[in-house]
Amino acid sequence: MANITAAEVNKLRKATGAGMMDCKKALVEAEGDFDKAIEILRKKGQKVAAKRADRASTEGAVIAKVNDDKTSGVVVSLNCETDFVAKNDSFVTLANDLAELALGFDNLEALLAADYNGLTVADKLTEQTGVIGEKIEIGAFKKLSAPFVGSYIHAGNKIATIVGLSANVDGAEEAAKNVAMQAAAMNPVALNEEGVDQETIDKEIEIAKDQLRQEGKPEAMLDKIAEGKLKRFFKDNTLINQDFIKDSKQSVAGYVKSVNGDLTVTAFERVALG
Repeated sequence: MANITAAEVNKLRKATGAGMMDCKKALVEAEGDFDKAIEILRKKGQKVAAKRADRASTEGAVIAKVNDDKTSGVVVSLNCETDFVAKNDSFVTLANDLAELALGFDNLEALLAADYNGLTVADKLTEQTGVIGEKIEIGAFKKLSAPFVGSYIHAGNKIATIVGLSANVDGAEEAAKNVAMQAAAMNPVALNEEGVDQETIDKEIEIAKDQLRQEGKPEAMLDKIAEGKLKRFFKDNTLINQDFIKDSKQSVAGYVKSVNGDLTVTAFERVALG
């Protein structure tokens, strides 16, 4: 049996995040071979991942990141099974690392294949599944580009948003953050009326008509009244038409124009756990 030193165990623990005893067992099994010990821990992660594949991973950390020149942003959620794990410092650090890495890629598949400290991101997630003993996966990957991009992460890393503005002007950073906070708090279904899909529109019209029938309104009036209710739906549920949460006397679009007359919101992405 190889003589495993505390320094070797600690080195493996730092490299993988696995517990001291798991690291020692892996090094003993690998007869002191560091790379083989890492492979042993990774295979353990694969076994745990297979066993927990059908588990719900509704907890985790949602992280928003923006690149240095404020023209591109991402929202990434690293999901796990329990809130206890989601609050762990090393888990949150990994979520931040992956979000930072995601800035360089356009989709989840490319991110999973990317290098993370000598492993692919996919292999790192498998390794951490073995370390933590819970299903660990990237639950969402959202990205947008614009002349100016801002972000917001709600306390506790449960919700994160990114917002694109039409220009990088004085006040753009504060405006983008405020609109990102709006999107986090009010959960709009789309940026504007044009962004609402036809299925949602049809559903809202039908709901409105059913309510009106129950109120005894004549059938001939339903279409016109339902159209008015649909306009109200757009006002309440599309980002630029919502009342601005910091000043309900103006819409979000109005607030942005108060910062700069030519400024508009071009896009947003929102990710929430659960």
